[in-house]
Amino acid sequence: MECAGAYTLRKPSDRGRPARIHLNAENELYPSPVRTRMPWLGRQGVVAVTLLSIVAVSAHAGQRPLWEAGLGVAPLTIPDYPGSDQRHSYVLPLPYFVYRGRILTVGRNGIAGHLLRSRRIHLSVSVNAGAPVNSSSSDARAGMPSLYPTLEIGPVLDVCLDPVCRRASGWSVSLPLRAVIATDVRHSHFIGWVFNPLVGYDTRLWLGGLPWHFGGTLGPVFATAEHNAYYYQVDPVYATVVRPPYVAHGGYSGMRLTFAVSRRFRNTWFGAFVRYDNLYAAVFENSPLVRTRNSVMAGFGVAWIFAHSAAMAPARR
Repeated sequence: MECAGAYTLRKPSDRGRPARIHLNAENELYPSPVRTRMPWLGRQGVVAVTLLSIVAVSAHAGQRPLWEAGLGVAPLTIPDYPGSDQRHSYVLPLPYFVYRGRILTVGRNGIAGHLLRSRRIHLSVSVNAGAPVNSSSSDARAGMPSLYPTLEIGPVLDVCLDPVCRRASGWSVSLPLRAVIATDVRHSHFIGWVFNPLVGYDTRLWLGGLPWHFGGTLGPVFATAEHNAYYYQVDPVYATVVRPPYVAHGGYSGMRLTFAVSRRFRNTWFGAFVRYDNLYAAVFENSPLVRTRNSVMAGFGVAWIFAHSAAMAPARR
Protein backbone atom coordinates (compact mmCIF):
# COMPACT_ATOMS: atom_id res chain seq x y z
CA MET A 1 0.00 0.00 0.00
CA GLU A 2 1.64 3.39 0.35
CA CYS A 3 3.47 6.03 2.18
CA ALA A 4 1.99 8.06 4.99
CA GLY A 5 -0.13 10.92 3.92
CA ALA A 6 0.53 10.82 0.19
CA TYR A 7 -0.23 9.16 -3.13
CA THR A 8 2.98 7.62 -4.38
CA LEU A 9 1.83 5.49 -7.27
CA ARG A 10 4.41 3.06 -8.55
CA LYS A 11 4.15 0.64 -11.40
CA PRO A 12 4.98 -2.95 -10.38
CA SER A 13 8.07 -4.33 -12.02
CA ASP A 14 6.11 -7.39 -13.13
CA ARG A 15 3.40 -5.21 -14.66
CA GLY A 16 0.82 -6.51 -12.22
CA ARG A 17 0.68 -10.10 -13.48
CA PRO A 18 -1.69 -12.26 -11.43
CA ALA A 19 -0.11 -14.91 -9.23
CA ARG A 20 0.08 -18.43 -10.58
CA ILE A 21 -2.61 -20.67 -9.11
CA HIS A 22 -2.43 -24.48 -9.08
CA LEU A 23 -5.36 -26.83 -8.77
CA ASN A 24 -4.95 -27.22 -5.02
CA ALA A 25 -3.84 -23.68 -4.46
CA GLU A 26 -5.73 -20.68 -3.22
CA ASN A 27 -6.20 -17.11 -3.87
CA GLU A 28 -6.48 -13.97 -1.95
CA LEU A 29 -7.67 -12.53 1.23
CA TYR A 30 -8.86 -9.29 2.62
CA PRO A 31 -6.68 -6.60 1.25
CA SER A 32 -6.00 -8.55 -1.85
CA PRO A 33 -4.25 -6.34 -4.17
CA VAL A 34 -3.23 -6.71 -7.70
CA ARG A 35 -2.67 -4.09 -10.10
CA THR A 36 -1.47 -3.50 -13.52
CA ARG A 37 -0.56 -0.01 -12.49
CA MET A 38 -2.26 0.31 -9.11
CA PRO A 39 -4.74 2.94 -10.26
CA TRP A 40 -5.48 5.47 -7.53
CA LEU A 41 -9.19 5.01 -8.11
CA GLY A 42 -8.87 1.39 -7.01
CA ARG A 43 -7.29 2.46 -3.75
CA GLN A 44 -9.90 5.13 -3.19
CA GLY A 45 -12.63 2.56 -3.74
CA VAL A 46 -11.04 0.17 -1.26
CA VAL A 47 -10.89 2.85 1.43
CA ALA A 48 -14.43 4.01 0.75
CA VAL A 49 -15.86 0.49 0.95
CA THR A 50 -13.76 -0.31 4.02
CA LEU A 51 -14.85 2.74 5.98
CA LEU A 52 -18.48 2.66 4.92
CA SER A 53 -18.85 -1.06 5.62
CA ILE A 54 -16.85 -1.32 8.85
CA VAL A 55 -17.72 2.02 10.43
CA ALA A 56 -21.39 2.26 11.34
CA VAL A 57 -23.55 5.05 10.00
CA SER A 58 -25.38 6.81 12.82
CA ALA A 59 -29.07 5.98 13.05
CA HIS A 60 -31.79 8.55 13.59
CA ALA A 61 -35.40 8.12 14.56
CA GLY A 62 -38.16 9.08 12.17
CA GLN A 63 -37.82 9.64 8.48
CA ARG A 64 -34.54 10.30 6.71
CA PRO A 65 -33.68 11.22 3.10
CA LEU A 66 -33.85 8.33 0.65
CA TRP A 67 -30.27 9.13 -0.31
CA GLU A 68 -27.45 11.40 0.87
CA ALA A 69 -24.14 12.24 -0.80
CA GLY A 70 -20.94 13.92 0.31
CA LEU A 71 -17.17 13.95 0.08
CA GLY A 72 -14.40 13.87 2.64
CA VAL A 73 -10.95 12.62 3.51
CA ALA A 74 -9.81 9.30 4.97
CA PRO A 75 -6.38 8.70 6.54
CA LEU A 76 -5.70 4.97 6.71
CA THR A 77 -2.86 2.67 7.80
CA ILE A 78 -2.91 -0.92 6.63
CA PRO A 79 -0.51 -3.89 6.32
CA ASP A 80 0.29 -5.13 2.83
CA TYR A 81 -1.73 -8.26 3.70
CA PRO A 82 -2.53 -10.09 6.95
CA GLY A 83 0.81 -11.54 8.09
CA SER A 84 2.96 -8.91 6.37
CA ASP A 85 5.43 -7.01 8.54
CA GLN A 86 5.25 -4.02 6.19
CA ARG A 87 2.50 -1.44 6.11
CA HIS A 88 1.63 1.71 4.21
CA SER A 89 -0.43 4.75 5.06
CA TYR A 90 -2.72 6.80 2.85
CA VAL A 91 -4.65 10.02 2.92
CA LEU A 92 -7.35 9.51 0.32
CA PRO A 93 -10.61 11.09 -0.82
CA LEU A 94 -13.64 9.51 0.87
CA PRO A 95 -16.85 9.45 -1.18
CA TYR A 96 -19.83 9.37 1.19
CA PHE A 97 -23.06 7.89 -0.11
CA VAL A 98 -26.04 6.44 1.74
CA TYR A 99 -29.08 4.97 0.01
CA ARG A 100 -32.02 3.65 2.02
CA GLY A 101 -34.13 1.73 -0.46
CA ARG A 102 -36.44 -1.19 0.26
CA ILE A 103 -34.44 -3.62 -1.89
CA LEU A 104 -31.03 -1.93 -2.10
CA THR A 105 -29.15 -0.02 0.61
CA VAL A 106 -25.70 1.54 0.63
CA GLY A 107 -24.18 2.57 3.94
CA ARG A 108 -23.45 0.88 7.24
CA ASN A 109 -23.33 -2.65 5.82
CA GLY A 110 -21.65 -1.72 2.56
CA ILE A 111 -23.69 -2.33 -0.59
CA ALA A 112 -26.52 -4.74 0.12
CA GLY A 113 -29.43 -6.13 -1.82
CA HIS A 114 -32.14 -7.26 0.59
CA LEU A 115 -33.62 -10.70 -0.09
CA LEU A 116 -35.43 -11.31 3.19
CA ARG A 117 -36.11 -8.98 6.09
CA SER A 118 -37.94 -9.56 9.37
CA ARG A 119 -37.60 -8.16 12.86
CA ARG A 120 -35.03 -10.83 13.80
CA ILE A 121 -33.59 -12.20 10.54
CA HIS A 122 -32.13 -10.33 7.59
CA LEU A 123 -30.80 -12.02 4.43
CA SER A 124 -29.01 -9.86 1.89
CA VAL A 125 -26.36 -9.85 -0.82
CA SER A 126 -23.39 -7.67 0.01
CA VAL A 127 -20.25 -6.41 -1.74
CA ASN A 128 -16.82 -5.71 -0.28
CA ALA A 129 -13.37 -4.88 -1.67
CA GLY A 130 -9.68 -5.44 -0.97
CA ALA A 131 -6.59 -3.38 -1.75
CA PRO A 132 -3.71 -4.28 -4.11
CA VAL A 133 -0.15 -5.22 -3.12
CA ASN A 134 2.91 -4.11 -5.06
CA SER A 135 5.48 -6.90 -4.76
CA SER A 136 8.29 -4.57 -5.79
CA SER A 137 7.84 -2.70 -2.48
CA SER A 138 7.37 -5.84 -0.37
CA ASP A 139 10.44 -7.55 1.10
CA ALA A 140 8.61 -10.84 1.63
CA ARG A 141 7.17 -10.93 -1.92
CA ALA A 142 10.15 -9.45 -3.80
CA GLY A 143 10.36 -11.05 -7.25
CA MET A 144 6.85 -12.51 -7.02
CA PRO A 145 3.81 -11.29 -8.98
CA SER A 146 1.96 -8.32 -7.53
CA LEU A 147 -1.57 -8.85 -6.26
CA TYR A 148 -4.65 -7.31 -7.86
CA PRO A 149 -7.39 -5.50 -5.93
CA THR A 150 -10.21 -7.85 -5.03
CA LEU A 151 -13.97 -7.76 -5.21
CA GLU A 152 -15.99 -9.87 -2.75
CA ILE A 153 -19.67 -10.61 -3.26
CA GLY A 154 -22.06 -13.04 -1.63
CA PRO A 155 -24.99 -13.64 0.75
CA VAL A 156 -25.03 -12.43 4.36
CA LEU A 157 -27.43 -13.74 7.00
CA ASP A 158 -27.84 -11.43 10.02
CA VAL A 159 -29.64 -12.71 13.12
CA CYS A 160 -30.65 -10.51 16.06
CA LEU A 161 -29.94 -12.20 19.41
CA ASP A 162 -31.67 -9.70 21.71
CA PRO A 163 -35.17 -10.40 23.12
CA VAL A 164 -36.20 -7.00 21.72
CA CYS A 165 -34.44 -6.29 18.43
CA ARG A 166 -33.55 -2.64 17.99
CA ARG A 167 -31.60 -1.19 15.11
CA ALA A 168 -29.29 1.01 17.19
CA SER A 169 -28.14 -1.47 19.84
CA GLY A 170 -27.91 -5.12 20.84
CA TRP A 171 -26.19 -8.40 20.08
CA SER A 172 -26.27 -10.08 16.69
CA VAL A 173 -24.71 -12.82 14.59
CA SER A 174 -23.60 -12.21 11.01
CA LEU A 175 -22.82 -15.04 8.56
CA PRO A 176 -21.22 -13.64 5.38
CA LEU A 177 -20.08 -16.01 2.62
CA ARG A 178 -18.37 -14.23 -0.27
CA ALA A 179 -16.83 -15.25 -3.57
CA VAL A 180 -13.57 -13.38 -4.19
CA ILE A 181 -12.46 -12.07 -7.58
CA ALA A 182 -9.05 -10.53 -8.24
CA THR A 183 -9.28 -7.86 -10.92
CA ASP A 184 -7.58 -4.83 -12.41
CA VAL A 185 -10.75 -4.10 -14.45
CA ARG A 186 -9.20 -5.33 -17.68
CA HIS A 187 -8.42 -8.80 -16.32
CA SER A 188 -10.04 -10.82 -13.57
CA HIS A 189 -10.00 -14.32 -12.12
CA PHE A 190 -11.85 -16.16 -9.37
CA ILE A 191 -9.68 -16.84 -6.31
CA GLY A 192 -11.94 -18.72 -3.95
CA TRP A 193 -14.33 -18.18 -1.06
CA VAL A 194 -14.16 -16.50 2.35
CA PHE A 195 -16.48 -17.23 5.29
CA ASN A 196 -16.25 -14.91 8.31
CA PRO A 197 -18.96 -15.64 10.93
CA LEU A 198 -19.18 -12.78 13.42
CA VAL A 199 -20.72 -12.02 16.78
CA GLY A 200 -21.42 -8.30 17.02
CA TYR A 201 -22.56 -5.76 19.55
CA ASP A 202 -23.87 -2.26 18.80
CA THR A 203 -24.70 0.44 21.30
CA ARG A 204 -24.71 4.19 21.89
CA LEU A 205 -22.01 5.76 24.02
CA TRP A 206 -22.02 9.27 25.44
CA LEU A 207 -18.70 10.98 24.70
CA GLY A 208 -18.21 14.66 25.40
CA GLY A 209 -21.89 14.96 26.22
CA LEU A 210 -22.90 13.66 22.78
CA PRO A 211 -24.26 10.25 21.71
CA TRP A 212 -21.93 8.19 19.48
CA HIS A 213 -22.65 4.92 17.73
CA PHE A 214 -20.21 2.20 18.83
CA GLY A 215 -19.90 -1.30 17.41
CA GLY A 216 -17.66 -4.31 17.78
CA THR A 217 -17.41 -7.68 16.02
CA LEU A 218 -15.38 -10.83 16.67
CA GLY A 219 -15.13 -14.00 14.64
CA PRO A 220 -12.94 -16.53 12.83
CA VAL A 221 -12.05 -16.37 9.14
CA PHE A 222 -12.20 -19.47 6.94
CA ALA A 223 -10.94 -19.44 3.37
CA THR A 224 -10.55 -21.92 0.55
CA ALA A 225 -7.17 -23.15 -0.65
CA GLU A 226 -7.38 -20.98 -3.78
CA HIS A 227 -7.79 -17.86 -1.69
CA ASN A 228 -4.96 -18.61 0.73
CA ALA A 229 -2.62 -19.62 -2.10
CA TYR A 230 -3.14 -16.23 -3.72
CA TYR A 231 -1.55 -14.60 -0.67
CA TYR A 232 0.64 -17.20 0.97
CA GLN A 233 1.72 -19.85 -1.54
CA VAL A 234 5.27 -19.85 -2.90
CA ASP A 235 5.66 -21.71 -6.20
CA PRO A 236 9.08 -23.32 -6.80
CA VAL A 237 9.88 -20.78 -9.52
CA TYR A 238 9.70 -17.98 -6.91
CA ALA A 239 11.57 -19.84 -4.15
CA THR A 240 14.82 -18.44 -2.75
CA VAL A 241 17.25 -19.38 0.01
CA VAL A 242 15.15 -17.46 2.56
CA ARG A 243 11.77 -18.18 0.90
CA PRO A 244 11.33 -21.95 0.40
CA PRO A 245 8.47 -23.37 -1.68
CA TYR A 246 5.18 -23.53 0.18
CA VAL A 247 1.77 -24.97 -0.71
CA ALA A 248 -1.17 -23.24 0.97
CA HIS A 249 -4.27 -25.09 2.08
CA GLY A 250 -7.81 -24.09 2.90
CA GLY A 251 -9.34 -23.88 6.35
CA TYR A 252 -9.00 -21.72 9.45
CA SER A 253 -7.38 -18.42 8.44
CA GLY A 254 -7.24 -16.46 11.68
CA MET A 255 -9.39 -14.53 14.13
CA ARG A 256 -10.67 -11.01 13.41
CA LEU A 257 -11.68 -8.32 15.91
CA THR A 258 -13.09 -4.95 14.84
CA PHE A 259 -14.15 -1.85 16.79
CA ALA A 260 -15.79 1.19 15.22
CA VAL A 261 -17.31 4.47 16.34
CA SER A 262 -19.18 7.14 14.38
CA ARG A 263 -21.37 10.20 14.69
CA ARG A 264 -23.34 12.49 12.43
CA PHE A 265 -23.04 16.25 13.12
CA ARG A 266 -25.71 17.96 11.03
CA ASN A 267 -24.02 17.96 7.60
CA THR A 268 -20.76 16.35 8.74
CA TRP A 269 -20.03 12.68 9.35
CA PHE A 270 -17.10 11.28 11.35
CA GLY A 271 -16.14 7.64 11.75
CA ALA A 272 -13.11 5.69 12.95
CA PHE A 273 -12.24 2.01 13.17
CA VAL A 274 -9.47 -0.40 14.16
CA ARG A 275 -9.26 -4.02 13.03
CA TYR A 276 -6.99 -6.70 14.47
CA ASP A 277 -6.18 -10.01 12.76
CA ASN A 278 -4.57 -12.84 14.73
CA LEU A 279 -3.03 -15.57 12.57
CA TYR A 280 -1.97 -18.03 15.28
CA ALA A 281 -2.93 -21.59 14.25
CA ALA A 282 -3.98 -20.43 10.76
CA VAL A 283 -3.48 -23.12 8.10
CA PHE A 284 -0.90 -20.91 6.34
CA GLU A 285 0.89 -19.87 9.57
CA ASN A 286 4.15 -21.50 8.43
CA SER A 287 4.24 -19.80 5.04
CA PRO A 288 7.50 -17.86 4.49
CA LEU A 289 5.29 -14.94 3.43
CA VAL A 290 3.88 -14.69 6.98
CA ARG A 291 6.31 -12.40 8.81
CA THR A 292 4.04 -11.64 11.78
CA ARG A 293 1.00 -13.29 13.30
CA ASN A 294 -0.56 -10.02 14.40
CA SER A 295 -1.92 -7.44 11.96
CA VAL A 296 -3.64 -4.13 12.70
CA MET A 297 -5.56 -1.94 10.27
CA ALA A 298 -6.90 1.44 11.38
CA GLY A 299 -8.30 4.65 9.97
CA PHE A 300 -10.85 7.39 10.23
CA GLY A 301 -12.92 9.46 7.86
CA VAL A 302 -14.52 12.90 7.86
CA ALA A 303 -17.09 13.75 5.22
CA TRP A 304 -19.18 16.82 4.41
CA ILE A 305 -22.70 15.86 3.30
CA PHE A 306 -23.79 18.41 0.73
CA ALA A 307 -26.71 16.77 -1.10
CA HIS A 308 -29.78 14.70 -0.27
CA SER A 309 -33.05 13.65 -1.85
CA ALA A 310 -36.35 15.37 -1.28
CA ALA A 311 -38.02 11.96 -0.98
CA MET A 312 -37.88 10.44 2.49
CA ALA A 313 -37.34 6.83 3.59
CA PRO A 314 -38.83 5.58 6.86
CA ALA A 315 -36.31 4.51 9.49
CA ARG A 316 -36.18 0.73 9.87
CA ARG A 317 -36.18 -0.73 13.31
